[in-house]
Amino acid sequence: MSVLIAPSILAADFARLADAVAEVEAAGADQIHVDVMDGHFVPNITVGPPVVAALRKVTALPLDVHLMIAEPDRYLEAFASAGASIITVHAEAATHLHRTLARIRQLGAKAGVAVNPATPLDHVREVAAEFDVLLIMSVNPGFGGQSFIPRSVAKIAAAKSLLTEAKGRADIEVDGGVDLTNAASLVRAGATMLVAGVSIFGTPNAGDATRALRKAAGAGN
Repeated sequence: MSVLIAPSILAADFARLADAVAEVEAAGADQIHVDVMDGHFVPNITVGPPVVAALRKVTALPLDVHLMIAEPDRYLEAFASAGASIITVHAEAATHLHRTLARIRQLGAKAGVAVNPATPLDHVREVAAEFDVLLIMSVNPGFGGQSFIPRSVAKIAAAKSLLTEAKGRADIEVDGGVDLTNAASLVRAGATMLVAGVSIFGTPNAGDATRALRKAAGAGN
């Protein structure tokens, strides 16, 4: 199974964002992960629809937009219009998750749902056939560069079982502390999409780091 590599611009140099994206695209990245934070749902503020729109102009890669925000329904149309290919909302933030996922698909984007480390997978069991991506947070959301939570490997395996039981076809995405030391174990557990920020953009050569992560992930197949 091919694993998708999604470099996260949260760790990139925003003064040269287009160049950073071009570098990982040339190295074979599959999509670009955009972390949107509002200072309410998480204790940090990052970017909004204008940055997504700017990225859409400089890359043909899918834009994987992760909404770590309160009241995500208010902004779905704005991010879809800006060019988001995937819009992921948090189970903890969406009051009517089924309706939210349906709306994302109506807007023409793939629908994703994310769960924080302390959130049981039962929170998404009833909608397991309604999303395209299940994002397992392997750190507490809000900041890049955090250490991977080891218990996340078991949660990924449990997510794979949940999707099999529900006949869901979603990709299992992992975000937080992903690097060369754990990529293979994540893939073995069932991950099909790996988000990496510091381990790619925090290195001297983001292109080489992208290729190295893909190679490390491939060892888990």
